[in-house]
Amino acid sequence: MKTNSLLLGTLALSALIYACKVQMNARTPASTNTTISQVARQNADSDTTQPLAPFSIAPLTPEQSQRAFVLPPGYHMELVASEPMITEPVAIAWDGNARMYVAQMETYTQDADGTGTKDKKSRVMLLEDTNNDGKMDKSTVFIKDMLLPRMLLCVNHELLVNETDTYDIFSYKDTNGDGVADQKRPVYVVGKVAPGNLEHQRSGLVWNLDNYIYQTVDPIRFRYVNGVLKPDSLHSGSNGQWGLTYDNYGRLFFSRGGGENAGSGFQINPKYGALEFADAYDEATFSPVWSRISNPEVQGGPMRLRPDSTLNHFTSGNGQSIFRGDRLPADLVGDYLINEPVARIIRRAKVVNRAGKTYLENVYNHKEFIASTDFFFRPVNTYTGPDGLLYIIDMNRGIIQESNWTQKGTFLRNKIDYYGLAKINQRGRIWRLVHDDFKPGPKPKMLDIPAVDLVKYLAHPNGWWRDNAQKQIILLGDKSVIPELRAMATGKKNAPALGRLHALWTLEGLDAVDKDLINTALNDTDAQIRRAAIWISERYLKQNDTDMLTHVGKLIDDENYDVRTQLLLSTGSNKHPQAQQIAQEILTRNPDNEMIKRVKNSIDRNEDSKIYGMKLGSFPAPDRKLILAGSEIYKGMCSPCHGGDGNGLPTNAAPALRGAKHVNNDRDFAIRILLHGLKGPIDGKTFPSEMASMKDNSDEWIASVLSYIRYEFVGTSSRGIKGRQSAVVQPDDVKKVRAMYASGREAWTIDELEKSLIPPPTAVK
Repeated sequence: MKTNSLLLGTLALSALIYACKVQMNARTPASTNTTISQVARQNADSDTTQPLAPFSIAPLTPEQSQRAFVLPPGYHMELVASEPMITEPVAIAWDGNARMYVAQMETYTQDADGTGTKDKKSRVMLLEDTNNDGKMDKSTVFIKDMLLPRMLLCVNHELLVNETDTYDIFSYKDTNGDGVADQKRPVYVVGKVAPGNLEHQRSGLVWNLDNYIYQTVDPIRFRYVNGVLKPDSLHSGSNGQWGLTYDNYGRLFFSRGGGENAGSGFQINPKYGALEFADAYDEATFSPVWSRISNPEVQGGPMRLRPDSTLNHFTSGNGQSIFRGDRLPADLVGDYLINEPVARIIRRAKVVNRAGKTYLENVYNHKEFIASTDFFFRPVNTYTGPDGLLYIIDMNRGIIQESNWTQKGTFLRNKIDYYGLAKINQRGRIWRLVHDDFKPGPKPKMLDIPAVDLVKYLAHPNGWWRDNAQKQIILLGDKSVIPELRAMATGKKNAPALGRLHALWTLEGLDAVDKDLINTALNDTDAQIRRAAIWISERYLKQNDTDMLTHVGKLIDDENYDVRTQLLLSTGSNKHPQAQQIAQEILTRNPDNEMIKRVKNSIDRNEDSKIYGMKLGSFPAPDRKLILAGSEIYKGMCSPCHGGDGNGLPTNAAPALRGAKHVNNDRDFAIRILLHGLKGPIDGKTFPSEMASMKDNSDEWIASVLSYIRYEFVGTSSRGIKGRQSAVVQPDDVKKVRAMYASGREAWTIDELEKSLIPPPTAVK
């Protein structure tokens, strides 16, 4: 046994030494599914394994890291910027002349305890490529002394920025051309601290095709009007965590890294509600990830590691994008790309539409589009660039989790300390993906030119150019280009479908659409333009314009399911009889279409959220009725002792109900207390009177008041949707418990209730 242990230990140490050599001398390996490095294999299964010897993995230079990428044939990676020019990059934005702004979280997890995380030492850098060779060669500190900047958006000559821990968004401008912001003004101010861990706060701030500016997490979107952001509520809430993108047709794509989710929120626009499908991607084939290097430092611990110490499942999907450029192979256009920085990979998926429902399908089998054998490759954002290529933001650091998840004693912390990962920070790279068969596109010059010169770019093959031309024309507000835009949108001026689509939405942004324009677009040969026309027609549908309802109603049997779905989205909540008839006809004519049926449910829940709020509106109507009835009972009968907020009273007349485990954790506990009463001490504390029996009230009465208490005063650990909805007590639940016990039994004690978890005695009759 000692010989075997010594042999295994020697092999493990050899693997560690080899892993270090791989890091120092990385070369692009041959295309294979085997793991390149077996870093810390002996520690993959347990956080208690003692290291054989102190060990650290050497970081790679940018040149070495460039050679460590594993890419499909024909592709290669080019370095755009690296340390010391940039450090800790997390997001970028280009202005209309392709100058790059970089948000840097320079105090992010500088050690495993998060020391100094909230120090205002972060910056936004301004980078320029002055000789157009693709590599940044000029940099200035555009903004300094910031608290972890997280969202950027260029609007004409200004940069909108949001920092961590605040909802506020400010505009920064360089007025003298020295590359440093010297003018700051508010564009959206809430004036209160944004709660939550820095990994659970907003990201995005993207100007979508529909001219709304979207972000993650918070239930709000914006329009940029007269130099400020005008908020618009999303009644069913927003979506996602780090990263937000959209496709050519304005479909938004979110992700939820905390839920080990590789993509979410892409079925319908959040203005219409929330809609997810469990089979939007196949869990068995899409969720596993295929690293080319060991990933021993995972938050999920051994359950998230394969025997070879590679990550077995998405844990931190983030920074996604839909590639919309024109200087990489055409089969990549429209594909969904999402980072997994723990696995050191970037997934590529096809976005597939079947009868209006959107699916994600992995392009490769047991391998990834982009992988790296650089142990410190940490992709956190991807973008389509002005040159038509794919850009990747690589934090290139040791720790990629915030200190809330790297506390002492955890599996992750043990790995961080063992490998010395906390020492590797203040680095960062920006890469661009290039293909042998394509040359990067030219640098744009969209600032300081008239709107009429921008119109042609609405039909550019690179989505970045189309987006920025649309945005810039709207920001300039020059109405003289309206005739040319109308000619493009209506097909009178030869333009591809995407050009017509952007012209249509540019007119919408200029407030220059009318019914004639919409009616023409409703008859366009391209389905996505017909869909957009219905979307834009909502300004008239909300006014119950019967002519417009008649025109959109003609698309009720459109050959394209996206068009039918949009028609239901645009009419499904309208109370006008003609709109209701259209919505009902769509449902009647598509009885087997899953997307159509689920969309209607989402619309209904969204309308409930408008009336009752997002929290209560998420419940089915019967459950909501119980909760509302229970609210009235509680206010009249229970609050005098337990307090209106459930926190009890200063007199200690009765125990607090907010977060009370005996009410919130076990439904039957709560039913028994209300049926028979409660006496004696509770958690060692006595009260002046006992809880009286409520058995003379109906099952529905008891179910109502308990549903309200469990809904309103549920503990903070159960605040999710599932936790809230499990709070509801049904009358049948009360009926069953009532039948188990004699109606004349005395009040319970807490000890008796806890012992009653065993099967109860037969009721005495």
